[in-house]
Amino acid sequence: MEEIVFKKFLQFLEEDAPFWDITTEVLILKNVVVKAQVVAKESGVVACLDDVVAVLKRFGLTVKSFTCDGCFIERGSVVLEVVGEARTILYLERIILNILMHCSGVATAVRSLVEKVRKVNSRVRVAATRKTLPGLRYFEKKAVEIGGGDTHRFSLSDAILIKDNHIKIVEGVAKAVKIAKSSASFVHKIEVEVRSVEEAVEAAEAGADIIMFDNMSPNDVEKAIEELRKRGLRDRVLIEVSGGITYENIDEYAKLDVDVISCGWVTLSSKAIDMSLDIVEVIKN
Repeated sequence: MEEIVFKKFLQFLEEDAPFWDITTEVLILKNVVVKAQVVAKESGVVACLDDVVAVLKRFGLTVKSFTCDGCFIERGSVVLEVVGEARTILYLERIILNILMHCSGVATAVRSLVEKVRKVNSRVRVAATRKTLPGLRYFEKKAVEIGGGDTHRFSLSDAILIKDNHIKIVEGVAKAVKIAKSSASFVHKIEVEVRSVEEAVEAAEAGADIIMFDNMSPNDVEKAIEELRKRGLRDRVLIEVSGGITYENIDEYAKLDVDVISCGWVTLSSKAIDMSLDIVEVIKN
């Protein structure tokens, strides 16, 4: 996995410095050695620090961590300290900050949701979705896990998730489930996205493993679950709710008889935890 992460960083570097860092190379001589610190300017949950440390070491830098993945840090805390060639540190500065800030923001958001849900219903899982920023899925999914959330699908290859567009094309929930069950591998679960009580019943009766209530109000979800219970179908399926879930309303869904609550915004638009990299000592000039 370390090799995969390193290749990701090389791709980020190619984007950020396709030829070279002209500012640093004009101003900083080779072999200048410095000590730098990454400092948190906001409090939050640290994520993907291990990945950043491993990459910095691959570039020949000496690194010391002052915290760990999943740890909560206060504003002003030193996250890590790095010693090495100034050009290399400055070359990597923005990329390591981008990863740490964004992923720590994701982990912090997930942690806050998980803690709120646990107060209401400890068995409900808070999950991410496949709504990830291009090129960052590994880091964002890891941040979700670090924050205490469920990663959900990593890719389209993980499970069969029948969505509204699939249903429109094959003309019906039951038909879609039947087709999927006839050709799916035994290791792949079948999940169906539904938007009404009728579709939920149809999916469960057709043999779906998971029903996802999409963009339905807590009241409508409750009615659908009650109908499944009346028909003896509730215990046959896992129930996920998704769409329109916020920090403000997630507890309303957690009060229901659901198994999973998924939120796309935690990976797409969580607020980054502000950090800076500061040179604190010039060791060799």
